[in-house]
Amino acid sequence: MDGVVVVLILLVVAAIGFAVYTSSKASRRRTAESLADAKADARRIIERLGGQVIGLTGTDEASKQALADASERYTASSSQIEQATSARQAELAKESALEGLYYVRAARAAMGMDPGPELESLSGQRSAGSVTEDRRVQFEGREIEASPTPSQHTPNYYPGGRVAGRPVPAGWYSEPWWKPALVAGAWGIGSVLLFDALFSGMHGSGYEQGFAQGYDQGMDQGADQGMDQNMDQGGYDGGGDAGWDGGGSDGGGWDFGGGDFGGDFGGF
Repeated sequence: MDGVVVVLILLVVAAIGFAVYTSSKASRRRTAESLADAKADARRIIERLGGQVIGLTGTDEASKQALADASERYTASSSQIEQATSARQAELAKESALEGLYYVRAARAAMGMDPGPELESLSGQRSAGSVTEDRRVQFEGREIEASPTPSQHTPNYYPGGRVAGRPVPAGWYSEPWWKPALVAGAWGIGSVLLFDALFSGMHGSGYEQGFAQGYDQGMDQGADQGMDQNMDQGGYDGGGDAGWDGGGSDGGGWDFGGGDFGGDFGGF
């Protein structure tokens, strides 16, 4: 009788082990398939961006700067997709490439060309809104301008999105004043005054109802996105995203860590 019990125990243990092995193997296969799909999707956008960067030449300061930014996103997203080991990382590479395509659209519009078809929205872009009127403010001893259209005074484009937790509307600016926050991950002292003066009460922007409401909305959405990303990293990617994601910059802004091979190089 004891021998039968031992055999039964061994059979149960073997069955459990086989079930665990089978489940683990299926999970790894699904993860690999998800990564492959995400990489293919990202490469399609990256290659499309590459075709535009190679095929266009700026004719004025605004279009040249926008194409330079697009080229930067192409380089970054190409590097990101090669290093991607999770679907989330591939999605970030796609986000960088999409941002580059927004810069291409801006450059084409600045040169009086058809900007091309609509693109997928970037993270935080809709809530940030866009610049709908000309504004000029004094900030830290310099004059900063915002405009819905490019000009000699506003040659720097931003496609809209969250930068270090705050919504930055899409539009043309006299200088890329958001870049220090992209690099540092935080805004400098006095930046609240800049946001308030530039955007508060501006129709169509994330600050249409005032700076305080726009800022609160940006913080709430940033917190929600951060929680979702942490869930992805901890629950599904096994925490592997955390180190890789931290190496980039914003997507919205520079999403290097907010970026298409296999697509049509020539087509926009």
